[in-house]
Amino acid sequence: MKKVAVFGNAGGGKSTLSRCLADMTGLPWVPLDSIQYQPGGGAVPHAEFKAAHDSLLQQEQWIVDGFGSIDTVWKRLEVADTLVYLDMPVWRHYWWVTKRFLKGAWVLPAGWPEGSSLLKGTLKSYPTVRLCHAKLTPKYRDYVAQAQTTKQVYHLRSRRDIAQFYQTIAAQTDVA
Repeated sequence: MKKVAVFGNAGGGKSTLSRCLADMTGLPWVPLDSIQYQPGGGAVPHAEFKAAHDSLLQQEQWIVDGFGSIDTVWKRLEVADTLVYLDMPVWRHYWWVTKRFLKGAWVLPAGWPEGSSLLKGTLKSYPTVRLCHAKLTPKYRDYVAQAQTTKQVYHLRSRRDIAQFYQTIAAQTDVA
């Protein structure tokens, strides 16, 4: 486990899981939002983001979470040696988007761009959940099913799966 891609629908817990995984393994964590958005939430020009993304993929170790863009996600999944796909029921994504917003009044969500509007991000996330579930989820599921022959794949479909994932990683890294 050197290059880990954590992906899935909006509000699926990607950044939270990635931060914990980085703490457990010592691998560097890079939330895609940190290279895709400027402080304050403005988008980095796409060519600049893509160059930063491509440079990141050439590093020896990383945990990257997020979507980025359609032209970067598949490349990242191909380069990664480990895939962590968070594939929760769609209602849970909506609930976790809402929960992230409510908790964000006190604590900025993991990986959230500095100074970025949590309200705008939340309002953008609701239609994203629907679109991702309809368009990307079937493709992601097909991809991870095929990738299991060449990569370490963790297809997490529930909170229980997430807890078991943490136990597996703790056992592999001798973390209590």
